[in-house]
Amino acid sequence: MLTLYRPGDGPWHRLPAGPKAILLAVLVAGISVLPAAWWTAAIPVVVCAACYALPGLGMRLLLAQVVAVRWIVLVTLAGQLLFLGPEAAVANTARVAAVVVLASLLAITTRVTDLMDAVERALRPLARLRVDPQRVALLLSVTVNALPVLARAAREVREAQRARGQRPSLRLFVVPFLVVALKHADGLGEALTARGVR
Repeated sequence: MLTLYRPGDGPWHRLPAGPKAILLAVLVAGISVLPAAWWTAAIPVVVCAACYALPGLGMRLLLAQVVAVRWIVLVTLAGQLLFLGPEAAVANTARVAAVVVLASLLAITTRVTDLMDAVERALRPLARLRVDPQRVALLLSVTVNALPVLARAAREVREAQRARGQRPSLRLFVVPFLVVALKHADGLGEALTARGVR
């Protein structure tokens, strides 16, 4: 399975997968309930900067994650500006970008197997209710890794277009990006099928 995990020995890497996922979920929930106001737009930025400032990561990695999701940021900002106005657009876009960057933090500092094991352990009591903990763990780990993988695919598509001398254009970007995303989904599906997951 494709993963964005980067080996390291910082605090985020040493934190067990379960507590780390809970902590990041709490941060995401806190960011999500902020009101859409000018003063709240800075809070997601500060939270992400504080999380990435810890040893083992750094501001360069945070900047790389933000650059990787720039198309998501631009599309979100444009849609919000069109319907909600500048204050809500900036606040909501900051929240969306922060959520994606925090999901990337989990993917970067946690092995997929560790995350799946943590989710599986947490869901084991639900097995009596016919919930398959292994399937749920797999679904969550694939979801957590999907956003950063798609962000990296978007960056690669844009770099390939730039290498061919094409100017930035959303219309010219969408089709190759969808092809790459669907190819990734097919490859992931084939890998899961080969391992007996249906």
